[in-house]
Amino acid sequence: MSAAVATLADVTGSAAVPSPVDTLSAAEARRIALAAQGFSRRRPASPGVRHLHTAMERMGVLQIDSVNVFARSHYLPLFSRLGAYDPAVLERAFLARPGIGRTGRYTEYLAHEATFLPVEDWPLWGFRRDAFRAKRGAFWGQSSSARTLDWVRAELRDRGPSRPAEIRGDAPGGRGGWWEWDEVKHALEYLWRIGDVAIAGRDGFERRYALAEDVVPAELLGRDADRATAVGELVRRAARSSGVATAADIADYYRIKDRALVLASIADLVEQGELVPVRVRGWERDGRPVRAWRHAEASLPRRIDTTAVLTPFDPVVWFRDRALRTFGLDYRIEIYTPAAKRRYGYYSLPVLVGDRIAARVDLKADRATGTLRVQSAWWEPSARPAEDAEPIAAELRAAARWQGLEHVSVSGWGDASSALAGALDAHPERVQRHDAGRADQVPLGA
Repeated sequence: MSAAVATLADVTGSAAVPSPVDTLSAAEARRIALAAQGFSRRRPASPGVRHLHTAMERMGVLQIDSVNVFARSHYLPLFSRLGAYDPAVLERAFLARPGIGRTGRYTEYLAHEATFLPVEDWPLWGFRRDAFRAKRGAFWGQSSSARTLDWVRAELRDRGPSRPAEIRGDAPGGRGGWWEWDEVKHALEYLWRIGDVAIAGRDGFERRYALAEDVVPAELLGRDADRATAVGELVRRAARSSGVATAADIADYYRIKDRALVLASIADLVEQGELVPVRVRGWERDGRPVRAWRHAEASLPRRIDTTAVLTPFDPVVWFRDRALRTFGLDYRIEIYTPAAKRRYGYYSLPVLVGDRIAARVDLKADRATGTLRVQSAWWEPSARPAEDAEPIAAELRAAARWQGLEHVSVSGWGDASSALAGALDAHPERVQRHDAGRADQVPLGA
């Protein structure tokens, strides 16, 4: 790595004493970013709950998404990092309902979008809860709305953790009265956002809501950190989980909109020696280098030796600007694009090979026939097709087995489909082929 010079003005916009800044290559930045997310570690032979907790410590949060064409999004980051773990391990950790008086290790909040996060982080989100209260408090303070909130709180106090439908069934007034059909759900969501209610597991994909005191340990309730302290800690965590990042990357990790406070927190971490200013070759905007920082404890492995199918909501790629800048991945989710106009497929997943995003594949679990359908497969600009087809095929076989599917079928849509089919066909389980194109991208059990 070569040396350059920058000043704290690069962080704060004010003059300061110059300090040395390392210059990283784009490949070095990718390896640092991937190592920070756990991709430099060998997958365990038998992934268990301990490995899940370790992965969560690195990521900080696990984003939740309802699309279930292949596997729901929150299952995939752990598969990407750990390999074929038992999904029941995740379900016990995140989805199981804790008993009243017993707390689980994780709960849910809007820490990026809707995410699983450690329940011990509850005090860090007081500033966001206050913001929701300030935004919607006037509406819910109206007499009829306040009555709704009081009734919902009382129901949760009597019932314990409950699904919205369980509460709504006993709602007074009924449809057409003072109670609107979806008012229970709206009230629960508001109470969750302001912290009066917390999530106590799920039934399938449906949340169970409970009073916060039934989910969050008593020592954490009412102990919210002040805004500056909370944002400072979240900036520190985001920088650590990113490895190397711009201010925009760090802010997006926890969706912090106060850019001035983010920059001030970065400056504090630079002064404390926890963040180091760097320049990354190729990270530019309008022909000028983009300011970036490396976490002082971030490792730079000599290589990343893994292949992984990623969800679009993996922290590695969830911020589209960072995905494009770091990996050359220009990604848009095409769920809401008319089928005939889709470029890559209904819900294509980026595929990591080493430190490159080499391909994207649109996967569908056809459980009726026990088949993983590769609805489309495409090379990315950084692909090395002659080298990448075999490891991607191996990962597709592993993904099928993880989901309990016996076969893999590859369509003819996409410039990588033939190469992947050929690599799959080289193994004892013959690959199947099927016809699929833009017009066939209809979700199966989504």
